[in-house]
Amino acid sequence: MLGQMQSQPLLISNLIVHAERHHAGTEIVSRRVEGDIHRTNWGQVAQRSRRIANALDALKLGFGERVATLAWNGYRHLELYFGVSGSGRVLHTLNPRLHPEQLVWIVNHADDRAICFDMTFLPLVQAVWRKCTGVKHWIALCDADKLPADSGIDGLQSYEAWIGGQSDTYTWPEFDENCASSMCYTSGTTGNPKGAVYSHRSTLLHAYGAALPDALGCSARDAILPVVPMFHVNAWGLPYSAAAVGCKLVFPGGALDGKSVYELIENEQVTMAAGVPTVWQMLLGHLQQNGLKFSTLKRTVIGGSACPPAMITAFNDQYGVEVLHAWGMTEMSPLGTVCTLKNAQVALPPEEKLQVRLKQGRTVFGVDMKIVDEAGNEQPWDGKSYGDLLVRGPWIIASYFKGEGGDPLRYDAAGRGWFPTGDVATIDADGFMQITDRSKDVIKSGGEWISSIDVENIAMAHPAVAMAACIGMRHPKWDERPIVVVVKKPGAEVTRDELLKFYDGKIAKWQVPDDVVFVDAIPLGATGKMQKMTLRQQLKDYVLPGL
Repeated sequence: MLGQMQSQPLLISNLIVHAERHHAGTEIVSRRVEGDIHRTNWGQVAQRSRRIANALDALKLGFGERVATLAWNGYRHLELYFGVSGSGRVLHTLNPRLHPEQLVWIVNHADDRAICFDMTFLPLVQAVWRKCTGVKHWIALCDADKLPADSGIDGLQSYEAWIGGQSDTYTWPEFDENCASSMCYTSGTTGNPKGAVYSHRSTLLHAYGAALPDALGCSARDAILPVVPMFHVNAWGLPYSAAAVGCKLVFPGGALDGKSVYELIENEQVTMAAGVPTVWQMLLGHLQQNGLKFSTLKRTVIGGSACPPAMITAFNDQYGVEVLHAWGMTEMSPLGTVCTLKNAQVALPPEEKLQVRLKQGRTVFGVDMKIVDEAGNEQPWDGKSYGDLLVRGPWIIASYFKGEGGDPLRYDAAGRGWFPTGDVATIDADGFMQITDRSKDVIKSGGEWISSIDVENIAMAHPAVAMAACIGMRHPKWDERPIVVVVKKPGAEVTRDELLKFYDGKIAKWQVPDDVVFVDAIPLGATGKMQKMTLRQQLKDYVLPGL
């Protein structure tokens, strides 16, 4: 017997229809690349999204064809999120921090037909556009009078002129909810990047899951600042969850320094912000140097890489901001876990509570996870046993675009496919997962594993350390030994011996790094993560002390 409910596909257009109908006047605030603060609302975003749909029809772009963006977080990018996907095309967010040749490869591999870009990225577009052979339309996200007279790009259009002549009347089409809605390529640390293609169904389910109280807890009463870029897994899905709940959105544009982010938080009464640790490090530095406090910020979502304990403590204890430690991947849309406390943990002593908050958290409904050993045997949830972390669920990929890399899944005895995350983790009895390392970064010393994350977190707790990366170096007896690579805070001093002494009592003696290497900067990838592969290459001539 079938249920007797109405059948309506889960489509991204449903989100913008809902936001316009029920939250039309709620503000969308953007710091534009032009430098000013722009104000619009959900009603106007919906109208302009329909203009985009009509403009794409006028270009004769077919159903499922790709429209790419090279853009910061802002209202025009938000309009494209809904206008492109809602009309049945596929939004492809490009990462402008990639090497130009890698960008060209991705554009051509994705078969992009149009690219909409912020004027910040005009030099990048000028460098690559002739090599992007399938792109027929180049659209600059600016007013007509801001379009350069001689851009050198054939047929370049202004976004405002492109949509300005179109009607804001448009009937969103209905189609299979499993159709592609958007795509994002992995960072490609080994080999070429691979495309993750999201469906309308997966995106809406993710929007529901992310907004849950025990996840990111989004509400119509919130003002949310996504500092995480909209080109980085759709700003962790926050634009979609924001439309679902009808909250205020505040976009930082390309100004991600501590001062600019703080001013937006205070001026727009932001209640929740989301970003990677490197951004929050700049924000905390600005607060501490200027003796500032937050007046409205209640919680911050920190993901992309492990959050150092000192950062959690600073936000919670000094500024009264709850840290939501989160974890996910491009292949997971991206949300997998969020570290929100259960009732039994709320009353724990501060130090015990901090140990829970350091974990990446428990799964959002819609994600299942397990850890397995090298033979594929599931490991117990005891907080001690570690293994390769596998995940499955309706917003986790089954394969990459065009089948790149073959079938990525591992299958259990029941024939269910699990996606291998590449992380090594533990899971405790309450279901809280903790990443101990990336499988490729784990340090194997004398037959035992050393967590580079643990070593880094201790270094980051030292008041003179701005950033730390732990990597393994070859050793003739122990196979590998850890060293910690450190960037000092401006004006601060710490010696090698002082920092190594700082590890006393915090970690087993055999896990203490053998050396400290001071550098001016640690290489960061396109999404703000430390690039240990590049760091290893930079230190290829390094020799451990005593060898």
